[in-house]
Amino acid sequence: MHADGNLERLKRDGRIVVVGASLAGLRAAETMRDKGFTGSLTMIGDEPYEPYDRPPLSKQVLLGKATADHTALPRRRDIGAEWRLGVPASGLDMAGRRVLLADGGAVEYDRLLIATGVRARPWPNEEEGALSGVFVLRTRDDAVALERSLAAGPRRVLVIGAGFTGSEIASACRERGLPVTVAERGAAPLVGALGGVIGEVAAEMHRENGVDLRTGIMVTGLEGDPAGRVRTAHLSDGSSIEVDVVVVSLGAQRNTEWLAGSGLGAGPRGIACDAGCRAFDIRGIVTDDIYVAGDVARSPHALFGYQFLSLEHWGNAVAQAETAAHNMLSESADRRPHMWVPAFWSSQFGVNIKSVGVPSMGTEIMITQGSRSERHFAGVYGYQGRVIGAVTFDNCRWLPFYQQMIEATTPFPPPFPTVDRRPEGQKPMPADFPDPSVPTHGPTITLSGYSPDDRKMTFTPARH
Repeated sequence: MHADGNLERLKRDGRIVVVGASLAGLRAAETMRDKGFTGSLTMIGDEPYEPYDRPPLSKQVLLGKATADHTALPRRRDIGAEWRLGVPASGLDMAGRRVLLADGGAVEYDRLLIATGVRARPWPNEEEGALSGVFVLRTRDDAVALERSLAAGPRRVLVIGAGFTGSEIASACRERGLPVTVAERGAAPLVGALGGVIGEVAAEMHRENGVDLRTGIMVTGLEGDPAGRVRTAHLSDGSSIEVDVVVVSLGAQRNTEWLAGSGLGAGPRGIACDAGCRAFDIRGIVTDDIYVAGDVARSPHALFGYQFLSLEHWGNAVAQAETAAHNMLSESADRRPHMWVPAFWSSQFGVNIKSVGVPSMGTEIMITQGSRSERHFAGVYGYQGRVIGAVTFDNCRWLPFYQQMIEATTPFPPPFPTVDRRPEGQKPMPADFPDPSVPTHGPTITLSGYSPDDRKMTFTPARH
């Protein structure tokens, strides 16, 4: 009974703090109120805005079809929170149960949810990155500034990095009729997330839509004019391009630096937590009052050998936030694991791309339906003899079928006839992923081994 009394007291009078006024932070807060939490709720966010939706930023906002202030997330209910916006968290005092703020303040908690997400990886040369006309795209303010520059009709846009965001930006530029060059260090767009077989299809889409796509190329430097505006980009093949706008799209960095020295198991790959979203400390011991959700979380997943997974996915942020909120307010016997199957979508050059599972774990791929040349197909990834992921181009009605195969650990190659298997039993193709140790904007899913203490990892951004 004693534990129940504590839980009832927490629900009635407890102090819950959410760091990260994000999709995950908001959905968790709504779920806590739904579950009967009537105590004090504080939402801390480094941006001045209440939670908003990020996917439209690289799609509708860049096309001028929606304004950034129309991206606010719909509220499922009033959460009755105290909002501390525009003030980043700067530290965590685990013993004192306090979140320290950049303005010198502190907020005490009984339960803490960390949903600080990721930020855009900046251009490694700070001086070049500060030139007028050089952008990243992650926040509302980023999208507003970049859209304004595109609307002004630049002579040429350079996108550095052809992951999902870089490809969507290139697509938006072409839809606006702007000349755009894409520089990608890998062999093809999307190669880190979907592999070389699918990357070839993506490359054809770029070129058919008039993108000047340069692969196997790094940008070695950006040069400005005397007024500090970007004018020239120098490439690793010795060539240079005259540009007015440069978008640096080199992937994301997890927002964990504020936790340095706190004793929490946080590092460049995120904050390690158990399957129930409880954070680990640096000794690998699970905490009972600190939870993690969204892009910044690393948690073990039963379907993928209990490896730690970090997911930069909209649906994962929602599902994980709801699980974390449930577990924060439940007895241990009532807690549940976060078991969401990764799913992702992107829209570019008029094609809808969706994936489930972890394609980047795959070593082999088969096209099971449709045709790559028509950009209308389904591809299935295999790893160690089982189906591990699937991707569709304009063919998403089949995704639930493949998700069931992943959940059931169905053997690979799949036990049914496929488009690319001849009667003589053609073998699957190599999925052709780049070496994972080479830094790239890469997959939207990061597999990061079995240890909650991940501080040993270092990332040196090579010149892209």
